Amino acid sequence: MPAKPVTIGEHHFARKGDAQDFFREMLYRYDLADKVSQEDETVLRLLLDRHPEASEKIGAGVDSFSIRSADFGTRCFWINRVDGSTEKFSFKACL
Repeated sequence: MPAKPVTIGEHHFARKGDAQDFFREMLYRYDLADKVSQEDETVLRLLLDRHPEASEKIGAGVDSFSIRSADFGTRCFWINRVDGSTEKFSFKACL
């Protein structure tokens, strides 16, 4: 099966696996409970738009993103909404 290129904003990846590696590195660059940088937030907003349930995940609107633990002690990106609620999302589901 040929490689499937992925483009998210200004980031171009030759393969889906390269995009997964990029976002996994981003996820582990932060400590738990950290908010992501403005630069990473910009890319995460574009990534989130690709989620199959984007409108449900975005809800009232995105205020910021943070890193928290998820199921079984794994790390996950979390959406901090403008109404104060939070929602986790899988970067893999967006790719």
